[in-house]
Formats: sequence, C-alpha cells, structure tokens
Amino acid sequence: MQGESRTEADRNAEATADAEAAGSSEGSASPWGSGIAGALEAVLMVVDEPVSSAELAATLEVPQAEVEDALAGLSAEYTAQGRGFELRAVAGGWRFYSRAEFAEIVSRYVLEGQTARLTQAALETLAVIAYRQPVGRSRVAAIRGVNVDSVVKTLVTRGLIEEAGTDPESGAILYQTTSYFLERLGIGSVAELPKLSPHLPGLDELSAMDGLY
Repeated sequence: MQGESRTEADRNAEATADAEAAGSSEGSASPWGSGIAGALEAVLMVVDEPVSSAELAATLEVPQAEVEDALAGLSAEYTAQGRGFELRAVAGGWRFYSRAEFAEIVSRYVLEGQTARLTQAALETLAVIAYRQPVGRSRVAAIRGVNVDSVVKTLVTRGLIEEAGTDPESGAILYQTTSYFLERLGIGSVAELPKLSPHLPGLDELSAMDGLY
C-alpha cells in the first residue's frame, strides 16, 4: 500500500510540474503564436491605403524586421499559389491589390455595380463632398456624425468621387466629385448644383471648424 501511495504521489507531483511548465510556456509565447502572418492579413484586409512595415510592427508590437520578413513571405506565397490578389509594397507601404491578369473581370464587376442604387448614407456623404469639395473624410464625418470610411470607399469604387491631393496641414486625403458624377446628374459643373444648404445640417458652419480637423 505504501508503495502504491508513493506512486500516486509521484504521479500528482509530475502532473503539477507539467501544468506549471505549460503555463510558463503559454505566458512567454507570442500573442500571434508561431507567426504573425495571420495578424498581418487581418490588418491589411481593412486598410484603404498602403501601410508601412513600421506602422504594422507598432500595431502588432513586434520587431519591424520580423514584420518585413513575414510580409515578403506572404507576398511570395500568394504568387506561388496563383491567388487572384497580391500583396505589394507601394508608396512606402503594403496593401492588397487585384492581380493585373484579372483587371478585365474586375472592371466588368465594378461597371455593372454602377446600376445598383446608392444607400441613403452614400447619398448623404456624396452630397456633403459635392458641396464642400475638396474635403477630407474627417470633415465629412463631422457633418454626418458617423464614420464614413466605408461609404467613401464605395463612392470611389463607383467612380463618383476621386482623390484630390492632401490637406497641407494634416496630410489627410481630400476628395472631390468626378466628371462621371456631373454626367450622371446632367450638369456641366458643380456650380450648377442646386442650393441644398438647408438640407445639410452644419454645412454653413463648417468653415469655422476648419482648424479642428
């Protein structure tokens, strides 16, 4: 009995030691497991502009060299697998892009999408940009009181607005309406737009807020 008791005690001691070792290992492990590829993909899926490796490293709280190696590896992996998208380094940052060989089908999809009606949120955002162009997303959001990032992206995709440089102070991207927008409305310039200030709360007061955004 005594031998069996010691054996049981030994088993319990070993189990306790294993549990402590496992807990120690988990505590020292990277929050991204054995690699950061998945975390990078998750972030890059939601960006609208190229993101630098330094910014990604700061977000993931890992060394920049580790991020750069992972980005290069992902880019090579997508190319080797023949994916319809690619990860490219452009303008000092990284972003997903459709591959050039699929440009025709992507263009067809985008053009056919023009026939779909815009949502109320998109129409309101488009109106603000049309009357306040060139204007940045933060100012449009200030007028509407909601985040407009996804709506702006939709309007760009539809060809109704386009980038118009950057704000000299904040560096934010500015947007303006396109010739396609004028064509769809049947007017020659934005000067021919009807007076809609009464229907856009805060538009008249926006000039006083220029220094806030």
